[in-house]
Amino acid sequence: MTAEHLAFSRLETFRLILRRFADSDLPVLFSYRNDPEVARYQSWSVADKAGLKAFIQDQESLQPGTPGEWFQFAIELKSIKKLIGDCALKISKEDAGQGEIGFTLSRKHQRKGFAAEAVSVLLDYAFAKLELHRILARTDCENVSSIALLERLRMRREGHFLQSIRNKE
Repeated sequence: MTAEHLAFSRLETFRLILRRFADSDLPVLFSYRNDPEVARYQSWSVADKAGLKAFIQDQESLQPGTPGEWFQFAIELKSIKKLIGDCALKISKEDAGQGEIGFTLSRKHQRKGFAAEAVSVLLDYAFAKLELHRILARTDCENVSSIALLERLRMRREGHFLQSIRNKE
């Protein structure tokens, strides 16, 4: 695929825009990434503003579909024109037809269907535009909300690994 073929600007749903992060997203990103309830099942640790600013800048040069690289999509709620979370896609370095997804929403915007809407359009994009043939998601077995969301999106549970990832205690 050519770089032009993969060039990303945005994805849209009825209520959301998945786009690149902007510098103006920093305060909201900092807030939800440091909320202990939001970060509970995530592998990242407490985020400082300088680190998140560098993260936003690093994402500017990336394109979704780059093998071995996580691309983070900012999730913007159209009605308020503000960041409410993010989702991510990483293409396998070993097999460019396989990917992995992740998602995080601010506590205020959870349980409203936004994660399902964002992940659904991301899956459509990954399969149709990036031509992936398999996508996986990893989640803590105690994260029943994420498990239920993934199952609603017709992803199937294939394994239960013990102590394979370290999340917050």
